[in-house]
Amino acid sequence: MKDSEIETKYNHKDLPKVENILTYSFGCLMKILAIVYFGVGAVFLAIFVFPFIHLFASRKKQDFGVTARAYVSHTFRVFLDGLNLTHTSIRRVDDAEAYRKIHSKIIIANHPSLLDFVYIMSLVPNSTCIVRGSLTKTPLAGVIKQAYITNTTEFDDVLVECKKLTDQGCNVIIFPEGTRTPRHGQNNYKKGAARIALYCGCDVQPIFIGGSDKYGLGKHDPLWSYNHVEPYLYDFKLLPVISVDEFKDMSAPMAAKHLTEKMEQVIRGAGEEYTKNCTGRTLNNF
Repeated sequence: MKDSEIETKYNHKDLPKVENILTYSFGCLMKILAIVYFGVGAVFLAIFVFPFIHLFASRKKQDFGVTARAYVSHTFRVFLDGLNLTHTSIRRVDDAEAYRKIHSKIIIANHPSLLDFVYIMSLVPNSTCIVRGSLTKTPLAGVIKQAYITNTTEFDDVLVECKKLTDQGCNVIIFPEGTRTPRHGQNNYKKGAARIALYCGCDVQPIFIGGSDKYGLGKHDPLWSYNHVEPYLYDFKLLPVISVDEFKDMSAPMAAKHLTEKMEQVIRGAGEEYTKNCTGRTLNNF
């Protein structure tokens, strides 16, 4: 992406001025400490916790992935409870129990911030996520390699792995945009999520992520940055399931095309409706 395009899509000059410099600085500091804590926690999980899970799972003849994902989901909830306690990030969910009942679905969502997959993983325990392959070169590498799927894996191998997981009742989280949602304009939806859903024969569960502006957690945002006027609010909306049976009589390319268009229509529509119903709040571009 050219510098001029980045400047246009991720420009934040339209944000309101900081109302309270002390509150803003505290938010920036808490966000940075949370990022550090998250990275250290990931290293701790990979080195000290996962080996015990491997041992426990083998003795109990249980699947390592199921146990590891459940543990990671729990640690994510604890992590997010800490953010809520410090009033750094607040979650609002329409029906938390409904998320725990999701099984064998391809979960899709818009992607306004770094915390999106952390929140969804905390809400839907038995889930994995297709993540950026570059994360394997960060402190998260140990956890990523053992519990998640990277987008640098051969796509045919991704299909097989997703099929195996969904057959076991696991959910696969995918952000169809492939990257975080820009502040201005839109990203095109990629067909990967649709192709995976069709291959696995799994219905698609869309989730819309609303709330306050996520400045500081978006793409190309400065490290020392935070929402100018309020804490991060994450407002989750569980949308109607999209059945893949609707596309079963189409050729594979056409089915993927139309399913992708349907996913984009549902998520964008939810964003437009959410924006209409929210007044007096600075929102991300959905």
